[in-house]
Amino acid sequence: MKIRLGKQISLLKVLAVVLLLVFVGLGTGHATSVQKLFYPYPHRSVVEKYASLYQVDPLLVMAVMREESKFLPQSESRKGAKGLMQIMPDTARWIAGNLGDTAFQLDDLLKPDKNIQYGTWYLANLQKEFSGNPVLVIAAYNGGRGHVKEWINADKIDPGNMQEKDIPFQETRQYVERVLKSYRKYTMLYHNTQHSFPLNYSGRFSLLR
Repeated sequence: MKIRLGKQISLLKVLAVVLLLVFVGLGTGHATSVQKLFYPYPHRSVVEKYASLYQVDPLLVMAVMREESKFLPQSESRKGAKGLMQIMPDTARWIAGNLGDTAFQLDDLLKPDKNIQYGTWYLANLQKEFSGNPVLVIAAYNGGRGHVKEWINADKIDPGNMQEKDIPFQETRQYVERVLKSYRKYTMLYHNTQHSFPLNYSGRFSLLR
């Protein structure tokens, strides 16, 4: 009982410190800095290098990375997805083939540079596949492009009037909602970053409201 009570007190202390930081941040006009603690921008130079190369918004990459792995490079899901952007082995091999990366090994996915490169390239590929529609791109990243095509062909979703709530799979729907929420937050906090995503999708700003 004493050990459990001690843990509870420790958690309350941590919570108190966090609340104090938020209060101080708001009181001194540094709310943005406090929020950036929860929406950080790790590996920024790597993200922006590949985002520029493949023409993807770096803030979308950050939003996906945050929701996929919480920025833990050694993350591995029960299904086998690896690294910062949680890339499946078969997908990684397919990406490697498209990039001509003959030296690729699966363990490379645990390296931030390689994982970010592959994840960003994959987002760019999906962006081309689905005409830059961010909801479809994010849904395909999670649920697979095959499923998204099936939904479109079966008239389950309308690409021209697409909303998160229209996605048939609950897991993918919730994933898209989380990523878009993070994307909006990153756009608000890092608005000075140059964006390239989506270049040709007129619904971007309505999604970011």
